[in-house]
Amino acid sequence: MRLTYDISALVPYINWPYFFFAWQVRDAAEKQRLRREAENLLEQLEGRYHTYALFELYDAHADYDDIVIGNNRIPLLRQQQGQSPYLCLSDFISPVADKIGLFATSVDMGLETDFDSDPYKKMMTQLLADRLAEATAERMHEQVRKEYWGYAKDEQLSIPDMLVEKFQGIRPAVGYPSLPDTSLNFVLDTLLDMKQIGIRLTESGAMKPHASVSGLMLAHPQARYFNLGKIGEDQLRDYARRRGLPVEVCRKFLAANL
Repeated sequence: MRLTYDISALVPYINWPYFFFAWQVRDAAEKQRLRREAENLLEQLEGRYHTYALFELYDAHADYDDIVIGNNRIPLLRQQQGQSPYLCLSDFISPVADKIGLFATSVDMGLETDFDSDPYKKMMTQLLADRLAEATAERMHEQVRKEYWGYAKDEQLSIPDMLVEKFQGIRPAVGYPSLPDTSLNFVLDTLLDMKQIGIRLTESGAMKPHASVSGLMLAHPQARYFNLGKIGEDQLRDYARRRGLPVEVCRKFLAANL
């Protein structure tokens, strides 16, 4: 399913604290000034640029630390340090029969490449593009929960509640703490065909435009986020085997977790 969004429809879903953090702004008055400036720019961008979401819902089941979708597998990693339980995202998928959502969101490339003649406006637009890609994921996930998948069709959450993740299920993104290997985007791309919304992948699996988000949607009521942390050589080798890649290639992808 491919969806297109107007910028004005996404402004309520923008998580402004992350925008202020990107600017390293802490003063309340400065935050208000920056937000007014950003909202004025968003009005100027309305109609000229759009954002996009791509998602699919699949029958799936868990096979130990893999999530299996038809003939495709999404190999995952399990916590090896800290306190039990040592979590893996596959723990929130039934080993018998379940469903999973895969998604990607992005923006018109011009939001990252235009405005070269005005460095400040270019930076402002690029940082807003990041927020719009995340806002697109937020809005899309709401529609998936309530309409397309419908596992939470009676959900009555305010947008502030959504932004602090009070909804059922989770939306772990590739490159984030529970799903740190960006090369998993190649697996997702096989299933989603991300070029439908203008996303191309680099050699490491990073997405272009940079203002793009991809990941999984899990509906289990007890699903929660976690930090994978450090893994050992044994899991690295097992993961490489399940990915069908040389160990040294996976070592490069997972350098921050070794």
